[in-house]
Amino acid sequence: MRRVRSRDYGRDVLSGDWRRPRKGQIPEVAAEPGLVAEDPASGFCGAVVACEKDAVTLEDRFGKRRVFPLAKAGFLIDGRPVTLVRPVRAAGPARSASGSIAVPNLRARVARESRIYVEGRHDAELVEKIWGHDLRVEGVVVEYLEGVDHLPDIVAEFGPGPERRLGVLVDHLVAGSKESRIADQVSSPYVLVTGHPFIDIWEAVKPATLGIPAWPRVPRGISWKEGVIAALGWKGEPGEVWQTILGRVRAYTDLEPALLGRVEELIDFVTVPQTD
Repeated sequence: MRRVRSRDYGRDVLSGDWRRPRKGQIPEVAAEPGLVAEDPASGFCGAVVACEKDAVTLEDRFGKRRVFPLAKAGFLIDGRPVTLVRPVRAAGPARSASGSIAVPNLRARVARESRIYVEGRHDAELVEKIWGHDLRVEGVVVEYLEGVDHLPDIVAEFGPGPERRLGVLVDHLVAGSKESRIADQVSSPYVLVTGHPFIDIWEAVKPATLGIPAWPRVPRGISWKEGVIAALGWKGEPGEVWQTILGRVRAYTDLEPALLGRVEELIDFVTVPQTD
């Protein structure tokens, strides 16, 4: 099989060499999650979000979903007719959204005293969606701060120690930023402050996941989220738009490596085995 990435959405997986079918033949394409297809009868175009025995669910860029018969011939991919079929799953251990081996019949471990703090609600929701399984295996709770302006005081109140570690994920942690100056004030060996370079956690979602060429630049003095919504022609309040963005994120492959590495680092830090 050969995987082909859609020019529109960037993460579409098409199985088989469908680009050069024999004359009169409509190729079959596996309805993999993220595959973008169009129903020409209705004009509805969206990414595959679910595939059952006899039906496939598509979700458009605004979060609207529609269900179509799976074996229906005449779907379009990049303007070419195809028949969608149910994907064949390879044998092997199930994986969580973070890529780790999923623990079947998981019962969450009793929460550790150690914690991971993130800046806001959106950060916490994204971490939960991708790493929630791993965090429950390890018994780690994620809390959000609503900003890091008072981080040194928050750390002091937390009272870190050998069995009470604290990991902090900071937005826009780049040299010379306000966030980096605040992070430098925290020096406990039981606290790890790290972060990603993005202005907001929205930017940690790969543009291709959302069907956009890139995250727009927003002039200083304009609210970043509202500036992004206006520049991209999206509709809705930031909270509503975020839910649509979050709905497009299925697995770690939808996120930028600069975020992935930092979250994994924090989980490792707060779950380090204790030694006598």
